Amino acid sequence: MKNCSRLLKPLNALRDPKNNLMSVQIRRLDTADPDFKTSLMVLLAFEAAEDEAIDRAAANILAEVKQRGDAAVLDYTRRFDRLAASNVSALEIDAAELQAALDGLSPQRRDALQQAADRVRAYHQRQKDECGSDGFSFTEPDGTVLGQKVTALDKVGIYVPGGKAAYPSSVLMNAIPAKVAGVGEIIMVVPTPDGVKNPLVLAAAAIAGVDRVFTIGGAQAVGALAYGTATIPQVDKIVGPGNAYVAAAKRRVFGTVGIDMIAGPSEILVLADGSTPADWVAMDLFSQAEHDELAQSILVCPDADYLDRVANSVNQLIDAMPRKEVIRTSLTNRGAMVKVRHMDEACEIANLIAAEHLEISAAEPTQWADKIRHAGAMFLGRFSSESLGDYCAGPNHVLPTSRTARFSSPLGVYDFQKRSSIIHVSAAGAQTLGKVAAELAYGEGLQAHARSAEMRLE
Repeated sequence: MKNCSRLLKPLNALRDPKNNLMSVQIRRLDTADPDFKTSLMVLLAFEAAEDEAIDRAAANILAEVKQRGDAAVLDYTRRFDRLAASNVSALEIDAAELQAALDGLSPQRRDALQQAADRVRAYHQRQKDECGSDGFSFTEPDGTVLGQKVTALDKVGIYVPGGKAAYPSSVLMNAIPAKVAGVGEIIMVVPTPDGVKNPLVLAAAAIAGVDRVFTIGGAQAVGALAYGTATIPQVDKIVGPGNAYVAAAKRRVFGTVGIDMIAGPSEILVLADGSTPADWVAMDLFSQAEHDELAQSILVCPDADYLDRVANSVNQLIDAMPRKEVIRTSLTNRGAMVKVRHMDEACEIANLIAAEHLEISAAEPTQWADKIRHAGAMFLGRFSSESLGDYCAGPNHVLPTSRTARFSSPLGVYDFQKRSSIIHVSAAGAQTLGKVAAELAYGEGLQAHARSAEMRLE
């Protein structure tokens, strides 16, 4: 483990003497190395433990919002977003402003947003139809009816990041499946530091059918949604990404409300057979690395020469990227190129990593996809770049990270529905079931349970 830690400490980017530019030295791993698995697991490790100071701050904010409601929301919004408002109602964006934002988009951008929304809606509508939107029931020979009723949640809160970045795609991916599921009311919160609103985010809210929008963010927004205030209604579930304070607050309110997940840094894993242009794959690695210095981009391939070509492409393309320093740090510290013996082994590695985004960039991607058990989303073939899934392909881009794809699924219609069991026992059915239940209840020492069943016996 000592050697492994030393091997995987952050590498420094090296200066290329030919062009005086900083080259990226992406870590190279090989499955033939006896320490490969240990090295890989150290590379994948992401410390998701809560920062005590952040957790403490989030806890204090939540306690204040729970106790003082609107007043606390106003105080924290003034403090963190520098927005002075006399009451929380002044922080709500009305439907007319959302529609004005949509109407104000250029025709080209509005059309792109509409097409993305239509595709996301169509995909999730099919998801709802395939799941069986109304549940099921069946009748046994004695007349007993058993089944399941599916109902949508009443109110859902959507957190949309603001400030440094704006994510209209996040609005579509969280709001549309909730609407398709039949959620009664969608409350969106989005921080607008210094009062700066992003028109594309507001337009996305209009096109997705969001019911109410408040310009608040941080742990105070999570608290307002979870507990409700005089102005902001309490919701049943909170979904959507946010910073460390938002994540800490979501952890703490879980149980009072439902949450979608606690997301880690973005990830991409590319399984390549060497048939895709190296520049394409290099840019695919960039597409996740540009999110965050902690984002992770990994390329797995049986062809060592192809790994070299992609590494060269990385260094040729990186300096044209506006977020090149973020990309450089991400690739240097958390990226990797892995040499495998063959594509079957690449699939084994993919199942071990259980990546958020998995690209199978191969001539015959389906045969390898059949071997994949763990991935948030799979992008098959050379033309299926991960970025298409982020914006407009249709399937949801809210995906499990940090190896949680081993047991978690993408956000979907099913996350906005709940299921109630239906048990309608006939008089005849009670004669059979009552005897079974009474026997088991006596065995557990629960006499009232047993007698309740026995009273219905003839």
